[in-house]
Amino acid sequence: MTTTHAVVAPLAVAFITAVATLAGRAQPSVRRTASTLGVFAYAAAVAYLDYAVLTGDGSVLAYQVGGWVAPYGISFVADPLSAFFLTLTALVAVPSLLFALRDLDGYGDQFFHPLYAFLLVGVTGGFLTGDLFNLFVWFEVTLLASYALVAFRSTGKETLAATRYLVVNLVGSALMLVSIGGLYGVTGTLNIADVARRVADPAAYNVDPVPVLGLALLLISVFALKAGLVPLHWWVPSVYDAAPPAAAALLSGVVKKVGVYAILRLSFTVLQGSAIPVPVRLFGLSTPLDVVGVVLLVMAAGSVLLGGLTAVDRPSLAGTFAYSSIGQLGFIVVPLGIAAIEPSVRTLALTAALAYALAHGLAKALLFLVSGTISDATGTTRLSDIGGLAGRSPLLAGAFLVGVLSLVGVPPLVGFFAKFAVFRVAATSSLAALAVVIVGALLTIAYATRTWNRVFWGARTPAVADADVDRYLLACCLGLALVVVAAGVGYDPVLQFTQHAANAATPAGRDAYIAGVFGGESA
Repeated sequence: MTTTHAVVAPLAVAFITAVATLAGRAQPSVRRTASTLGVFAYAAAVAYLDYAVLTGDGSVLAYQVGGWVAPYGISFVADPLSAFFLTLTALVAVPSLLFALRDLDGYGDQFFHPLYAFLLVGVTGGFLTGDLFNLFVWFEVTLLASYALVAFRSTGKETLAATRYLVVNLVGSALMLVSIGGLYGVTGTLNIADVARRVADPAAYNVDPVPVLGLALLLISVFALKAGLVPLHWWVPSVYDAAPPAAAALLSGVVKKVGVYAILRLSFTVLQGSAIPVPVRLFGLSTPLDVVGVVLLVMAAGSVLLGGLTAVDRPSLAGTFAYSSIGQLGFIVVPLGIAAIEPSVRTLALTAALAYALAHGLAKALLFLVSGTISDATGTTRLSDIGGLAGRSPLLAGAFLVGVLSLVGVPPLVGFFAKFAVFRVAATSSLAALAVVIVGALLTIAYATRTWNRVFWGARTPAVADADVDRYLLACCLGLALVVVAAGVGYDPVLQFTQHAANAATPAGRDAYIAGVFGGESA
């Protein structure tokens, strides 16, 4: 296998796993074995791709399907940025799948395993695609698998949540298709690298620059909807509440990050070198990236404040973690907005955003698995029905504590380094940005403390007194908790990988991406 084949190896493994679990759906042992082997093979394929990207001659690897070179064929591209998000995917996918093996044993897992594998297919394709139309296709694959997983238990609540999720995302997909078609009409290409070089020199490629900024902003709005940023967030809580814990862990930890990745790619690969004039120059905005930065900062501030405030008084663990995800997503996007506006701190801000994306993905996946374990043991996740669980299961309390302390930002957990980086970037940018992240951090402490006290301290409730914590599910939670701890204790290599990924979104990284796509080998 050449290094360029490594680009599509994770995608191929996920697809083969999906087919194998479909073919073996009538044989429980076959589908479960195929699913387990598949997710470990997926992690190995991602590790091989990381090795190829981080140690190869060039940090950008391109795979041209069918020998049709860019921009005429279909390109898959792996650079440190896409490798970073794929690594997060693998870290969350393995423990989540292992958790589902026991959690869903005997309850519809003939459908769960193929859907889980197809969800990985969609996510992986989104991180690796080199053109905008196929980004739309991979979003749709992800949507279809996610929709079925949300409706998995088929009660009224799950069906309503899945329908709302489907309708909202179909509207978003329609807008995405319109904006992609518009960009194709204006630039004459859908290849991301080709769009980037054309908008950087519109006169040379006969590109009408006037509609490009509006279409790009429409596309970013769709990505914000997919990620669940305020004010496009209202589908998130019911979806996370309805999905099985393993699916909720993947949806919150990884799937939302596809929207963040798409915002990064469109903003910093396509628009960063753009020579498109800004029609209305307000508040010093002079480039398309400035306009995108302001939009992102407004949405991020709304997410931090609304998500944090609403999480404080939620009656259940699932509701608390769902609104927490909205607030924590704002912590990722605040430095992205700053990176777009202020070139002097761009690399630092991008590093902070990516570090927070990793920290949030791991911690929130852990907390959804812990919530699932509590539900399995007590039959509920309502805070009013749970109390004194620390005495019943100290190890489960420890796993929960690792997750919430990482969200709060307590050393030496990975969340501490990520939150410190966000604070540092906000402090160098403006008092308003610093105030938002300080208030957001205080709200995180508030709902984390409330949840910890209500669930694990106090008098033991009847549900907890009769609880029997499943050791296998507990082991899955502890395994992911160890990853959260290890990522913080051994933060130096994590930081180096994060900085490498952030450099891929700088002007030099953008140029390397374009050169890699047009110099990539053909299959």
